Amino acid sequence: MQELMKAKAQEMLSNGSVTRVLAWKKGDFETNPEPAFFTKHVDDMVYNQYCATNLSNFMVGVEKEEGKTLVFLKPCDTFSFNQLLKENRISRDKAYIIGVGCEGVKVIDEMQETGALLEKCNVCTKIKHMVYDELIGEDVTRRVTDDPLTRFKDIEAIEKMDAGERFAFWQGEFSKCIRCNACRNACPPCGCKKCVFDNDNYDTAQKANVTTFEEQMFHIIRAYHVAGRCTDCGECTRVCPQDIPLHLLNRKFIKDINALYGEFQAGADIETLGPLTDFNIDQDAEPSIVYDRG
Repeated sequence: MQELMKAKAQEMLSNGSVTRVLAWKKGDFETNPEPAFFTKHVDDMVYNQYCATNLSNFMVGVEKEEGKTLVFLKPCDTFSFNQLLKENRISRDKAYIIGVGCEGVKVIDEMQETGALLEKCNVCTKIKHMVYDELIGEDVTRRVTDDPLTRFKDIEAIEKMDAGERFAFWQGEFSKCIRCNACRNACPPCGCKKCVFDNDNYDTAQKANVTTFEEQMFHIIRAYHVAGRCTDCGECTRVCPQDIPLHLLNRKFIKDINALYGEFQAGADIETLGPLTDFNIDQDAEPSIVYDRG
């Protein structure tokens, strides 16, 4: 598949169909390919089971650049791309999307040794590309589970804890945070041009936290900001240098939204409004506040 991708990318660059290609390039090791833009040659382009980065997020940065961008997206990445389209943060006509098959992304440890699949890949149900212009190798995409509820098992385990146990669990996780902002920067829905936590007036900008209050506030507020918009791409957890399971916060919101408003998958399309942004007075309002409109 890698060679097919490189050939297609080089062809489109050479004939002027696209101005740049967004893909993965060789890193220092085979196991750490990096996201990269190619404008002339694609010799260093790679695609393997270590290409974890969700490239849709990088399309925001080239939105105002001239020309069209060819971007390679795994099935799960296309949900994030759709969500960005829905929020008008990128333009569909400025992207040529080639969907690539995915057999799951592997975890690597500090010694660059191959491990198991990423947690998100073990519960993945996103096996179809939601948006594309062309497909390469979709038939190799693996189905991990037919049960969409599998991904909520960890959430259910936390829900079974009493309040004290839950608080201790999250306090222990948040205490590891160094406020590097990697989770925020890798998150497609987390797109404020000026983050409230970068406000120098409140002494919260770009620093390691010194109080548990700040640790909790940063991650909980961020989770609220992406509620109903998170596609569960898992990038927040993957890029965290402290291995904080941040996806559990977002997944809890997803589980609750499904229970309260009906099953919903952010990024499945670009037309459906999210449950928290679509209000129907006949269905959503409490009976006590439904007024006579006559």
